[in-house]
Amino acid sequence: MNVPPRPDPVTPAAAAPASSAHDRVYRGLRGRIMHGELSPGQPLTLRGIGAEYGVSMTPAREAVRRLSAEGALSVSSSGRVTAPELGSERIEELAALRALIEVELASRALPRAHIALIDRLHLINARVADQIAHQDAVGYIRANLEFHRTLYLRAQAPAMLAMAETVWLQLGPTMRALYGRLRQKEPPRYHRLIIAALKAGDEPGLRLAVRSDVTQGLKMLLG
Repeated sequence: MNVPPRPDPVTPAAAAPASSAHDRVYRGLRGRIMHGELSPGQPLTLRGIGAEYGVSMTPAREAVRRLSAEGALSVSSSGRVTAPELGSERIEELAALRALIEVELASRALPRAHIALIDRLHLINARVADQIAHQDAVGYIRANLEFHRTLYLRAQAPAMLAMAETVWLQLGPTMRALYGRLRQKEPPRYHRLIIAALKAGDEPGLRLAVRSDVTQGLKMLLG
């Protein structure tokens, strides 16, 4: 009986499709931008991105193109890549979008809020307070977004959550600059109001607390 020849072994690098390299760079850069690890106007190079993630220029270029389309990176006519710098009007516009989208997400999450979720939000909010106490802007942004994402996942509205994350992405570097100047020592009081409204099943109170959190907080920072 003739036995077909075994295929040659393939190394992991060769086995991975090109798209996986692009996705890895995209996810890595996306997280760094969203959590404020890049400063407004900070320049990036395709060569530097490729070296950081161990990929060729092509996946780096595709990741930058995708992030640029989402408003997370700015690419000039000469090809210069930078983290976006947002003016006050643009920040206020994005805050208004957050209020619209996130209030609806919170409202949809309320019927599915349970004790385990509320306990989880308490724990995350304690971490938010810890990051503020240590004046860690990036840690604060990361924990703050985790608080919101944990709540909004209960809405079971993935398209709406994706829209919210795109707004967070565009705001990331600017939030880093704003929070970096913040001398606040207490966690956002609206988080406590959000948790209280969830416990009480108070939809109007929840909508107000979320709206206040995403708009008043930014107004304070822009002050």
